[in-house]
Formats: sequence, C-alpha cells, structure tokens
Amino acid sequence: MGTDYVETVVVGGGQQGCSVAGALARLGYEALVVERGEIGQAWANERWDSLRVNTPNRTVVFPDWPYDGDDPEGYMPAREVASRLRSYVAATGIRVREHTGVRMVESPVHDAVHPDARFRVHLDDGTTIEARNVVAALGGYSAPRVPDVAASVDPSVTQLHTRYYRNPQSLPAGAVLVVGAGNSGQQIADELRDAGRDVYLAVGRHKTSPRHYRGAQVLDWLQLLLPEQNLETGSAGRGDSRALPGVSVLTGKNGGQDLSLPILAAKGVTLVGSVRTARGGVLRLEDNVRAVVQAAADQQAELLTAIDAAIDQRGLPVPAADAAAGHDPGLVRDYGSVLDLGATGITTIIWATGFVADYGILPSAALDENGMPLCRRGLGALPGLYYAGLPAGGSVMPLLVAATREQAGVVARHIRMDNTLRFDSTAAIGLLWT
Repeated sequence: MGTDYVETVVVGGGQQGCSVAGALARLGYEALVVERGEIGQAWANERWDSLRVNTPNRTVVFPDWPYDGDDPEGYMPAREVASRLRSYVAATGIRVREHTGVRMVESPVHDAVHPDARFRVHLDDGTTIEARNVVAALGGYSAPRVPDVAASVDPSVTQLHTRYYRNPQSLPAGAVLVVGAGNSGQQIADELRDAGRDVYLAVGRHKTSPRHYRGAQVLDWLQLLLPEQNLETGSAGRGDSRALPGVSVLTGKNGGQDLSLPILAAKGVTLVGSVRTARGGVLRLEDNVRAVVQAAADQQAELLTAIDAAIDQRGLPVPAADAAAGHDPGLVRDYGSVLDLGATGITTIIWATGFVADYGILPSAALDENGMPLCRRGLGALPGLYYAGLPAGGSVMPLLVAATREQAGVVARHIRMDNTLRFDSTAAIGLLWT
C-alpha cells in the first residue's frame, strides 16, 4: 500500500479547517482536509436541534465567501452553518476525505518517501500520507467532559452530555437537572423550561454580557475597540484541566436575546449550587448560587466599563448606556447543600460541563505536560505544524465562527512564505507583502 504526499494536511473538517484549505487554494497551494465525520460534523450532528449560532449571520463567513443572505443581523441554525460550509467546500474545490479518522501524526519522519516530508499522517484505515505541513483544526476531536461524580449517581437516573441532547421530547418524563451554567447549560435549561418541564440548574462559573450595548452588539465593540484586551478570556480550565474556556452567555433564539441566571430564575428555573459529590439519588452541593450570580455580574460590569472607557477615549458619538435591566433579587437565593433527586422528581441529568481538548494524535514534542499544544498565534512547536481554532493570548474570540477567515489567512501566509523560500531566492520574500 503506497504512501501519498500532500503539501498540507488539515486535520478537521469544521469551519476552521476548511477555511485554512480555502485560503491556501486561493494562493495556489495544495491541501487535503481529513475529517472523522462529515464536513461541519459538530454543527450538523453533535448539537441540539434548536441551537442557533450566537453571533450574527453576517459573521458566518469563510475566505472569499461572505454572508449572502437577507438577514445579516439574524442568527442562523447550527445545521445551516454546516450546509453553508459544504457549499463553500464544493464551490472552491477543496479536497476533503470525510469519515476518515487520524490515528497518529508522526514527526520527524524516518525513511520518508518524499524528500520534503516533515510529517507522516497515519489514518484509521491503515493508509498513510506524507506532508510538509500539518494544520490541526481539531475542534471536532474534542471529547465530552463528564465529571467523575456522574458515576456515583443512581443508575435509574438518565444521564447524558449536551453533545447527545437533541430536544425536550427525547427525554424521559419528569424534572431535569442541567449541570453547568455556560452557554449550553443555560440555553438548554431555557428550552426545557419553555417546553413546560420542571428544570433545576446547577450553577458554575461563567461569563455574561448583554446582547446589545450603546447602540451596537457587544461583539462589535469587543472586535473594534478591544481586540487585544477584549475580556472574553479564560484559562484552559480548572487547574490542569484541558477543558476549553467559554464565551459570554447569550442566545440566538427569537432573533437574539440576553440570557442569565436571573432571567432563568424569573422563568421558573430552580437554581441550585455547584455539584460536588453524589451518592445514589442524593447530590451534595456547594451553597453558592448567589456568589456565582454576583461574580458573573461583576465580570459583566468590568467588560462594560472597559467598553465605556474605549468609547470615551475615542470620543465616539454613540448613545448613552441604557439602565441595566432589573431583576427581583428574591428570585436568586442560595438553595442549600443537598439536592434529593427522588424528592424533586428529577429523572434526567444533562451534563453541560464542556469538552476536553484531545491533541493526543500529535507528536509528544508538540505538546506540554498537560497534553495541550505548545503554540503561539497558530504556530506550533515543530516546523510546519500549525493550529486553527485555539484561544490566543488568553482570548477565546478565535473560537467564534467570525474568526475563521482571519485565522485561515494567517496560517496560509506562513505556509506561503515557507513555499516561496524553498523555490525562490530570499529576495522573493519581499513579494509576500503584496
């Protein structure tokens, strides 16, 4: 069985990986995208039915492929993102091998068939591909993160991660406990409550912001005024956890809405503390509901203060800030340290506890002691290794669909420079400015 050579192999066929391949094709360079599922796998098959993108339609763009619909300020369904990505791939002629997993990326390559090979990509079907460059766009390789405490819950209680939740009708009758207060947790709790279910939400640290502020979307202010200090930041998780951080909680439902724990409490969702241990049908909680709500409010105030300062510094003629929406403080109260699943009628637990990044297919020299990539602004620790879709400089903005075009361009320019210097004199580097 022979070994093929491709100048650049992109691992992952989501918006980041396909955008890198598209940016390279625009410059005249060959790339092959390898995807374990289908193009746009996560958007198409691994999210709940009603999910809509959290950023406006105008931000769902790919290289040389702007949004062309008639609702730029709307919020498209997740499956439409996958459909648009497939249309982009077809129109640009990007090569994609779907339903093809990567078992291992080898580097350095010994006894390479092709003299320019710096990597050998081993596929699950037993074949190999040699490449000069590898781009890890591994969003689709993230594994659901379920805490160990789940194993101690009474087996009669249905448990599932958000990746496997589809709609309220798919769950057993009874109350539902959603664990986690990020975007997925709050959006699913909101949907379940709107469907008439009794919902309990176990809170955890999260960020929140209004959808609109001073006449524009908060996202626009973050991108235009605070690109280097946009406050949408987060570590890679707690301690040595490899869980990726999240962005501020919002929802694209009904044309885009604010979402927060006080809003959910006003709708009848019961807020409980963070889950710490379990024994059968009894969960032990941290009694921290009010503390978590206050921490999110403090973070939001910090973000808005930074936006105000940037607006004032530039003297921008924008509307004054609206008064903050008021909420009945009596709706947000500490629950206590015990949640009895049987007494509350809870028959289902949905773990909205995020995902764990899995970069184990890459060479160990490319990873730190926690298995996370050693990289800076998309450049890996090995020559020819690049990343797309990772947080950068503490900012999680690169995780958004809106960032695909810019990140793809950065990676493509680095590969172009390597290619140019291999086949031209160093004087040709000046042409890369044009």
